[in-house]
Amino acid sequence: MNNTHLTQTRFSNLELSDSILRSLKDAGFDHCTPIQRQALPLLLRDKDIAGQAQTGTGKTATFLLATFQHLINDNESIDTEAQTDDGTDSKGQTSKAVAKNKKIKNPRAIILAPTRELAIQIHKDALQLGKHLNFKFALIYGGTDYQKQLDSIKSNVDIIIGTPGRIIDFYRQNAFTLDNVKVTVMDEADRMFDLGFIKDIRYLLRRMPPPDQRLNMLFSATLSYKVTELAYEHMNNPVLIRIETEEVTSKAIQQSAYCPSNEQKVPLLVGILNQHKPQRSIIFVNTKRCAEYLNDTLNANGYKTAALSGDVPQEKRQRLLSDFQENKITLLIATDVAARGLHIADVSHVFNYDLPQDVEDYVHRIGRTARFGASGVAISFICEEYAYSMPDIEEYIEQKIPVLPITDDLLAKVVKPERRPEKPKTDYQGRQRRPRQEKRA
Repeated sequence: MNNTHLTQTRFSNLELSDSILRSLKDAGFDHCTPIQRQALPLLLRDKDIAGQAQTGTGKTATFLLATFQHLINDNESIDTEAQTDDGTDSKGQTSKAVAKNKKIKNPRAIILAPTRELAIQIHKDALQLGKHLNFKFALIYGGTDYQKQLDSIKSNVDIIIGTPGRIIDFYRQNAFTLDNVKVTVMDEADRMFDLGFIKDIRYLLRRMPPPDQRLNMLFSATLSYKVTELAYEHMNNPVLIRIETEEVTSKAIQQSAYCPSNEQKVPLLVGILNQHKPQRSIIFVNTKRCAEYLNDTLNANGYKTAALSGDVPQEKRQRLLSDFQENKITLLIATDVAARGLHIADVSHVFNYDLPQDVEDYVHRIGRTARFGASGVAISFICEEYAYSMPDIEEYIEQKIPVLPITDDLLAKVVKPERRPEKPKTDYQGRQRRPRQEKRA
């Protein structure tokens, strides 16, 4: 990893506590990225921020560091309650009463994310950057561990990180209160709109203390009208920060494409994998069926792969991602469920086996590589079925993607996988259907 994406500003020059700086040092972070350099000095002076920054620019660390420092400062303001010589405070309360009032029913911070994967990644980063702090975190998202999450949120945690639906579910059960929230974070706000979460977001924000009594942060890939409207409605005169790049896609990503026939796609993919030998790569497809077929085929040809699609159970999904991060699996085959919210280091190659049908998905897909100043490779197949997407993609990213020739040495001989047994058909209640009996003549 190189440091060309960093600024000259050091974290040690900012108003961060020693415990936070120790965690940053342990994580190997010394200099700020552009979004950190612009946003942190304002956030550390309790100014609200609405930031536009692409994925991989360090925005997660930005809002986590600001959240930690704000809560540390809030603790200190409670602990330094003025005491008189007779053991009472300025309101005439005894030290025992003051100590009782120090007990705040948490949480004091809420971090909202649009997807389970992003929430899990934020929680992981929070544990790393807060390792020398005494904060308790609760990770809340749908799909699994209902009772376990409910028990954790009742344990008086400091910071809740999660998706809106499950958080609202627990709130309505009176598992926690929003009365004492000091910090709110809305990450990937544009994605919140896309997934229809804005009513849920507003439901939560309206039950928290007024905006001028909280530190508020919003981050989005685009500060569109609807996103800025949300910011001005529920934040305290936020400062807009835009980290613009000259190009929609990173210059550190080497982009190229091939034009295979449908029959050439698998041999070409295997041939490129044999030639490039990527250390860790993601192959994007458009359908679950294609993901399963590629998974079977690549496994049959000696590659350790796993398929990730929308209906994979959450526990299995997390196990697959963990295996991918630990190099037990070197190739992850994924539908667009993995295009956002995955922060996996050292992804050297991204393959668009199927071109996405949404131009923005192309940018999010290839953004899984070349993160935090590293370089990466993005290879796309302009096949018969999805070729129509390429002109729109090139117009959106404002550049032509070079098309490379398909040479004989790139078309590998492929071992065909064994056919999967057909799943028995079931009715709407999950019961296996009986085969139809032929009518008697």
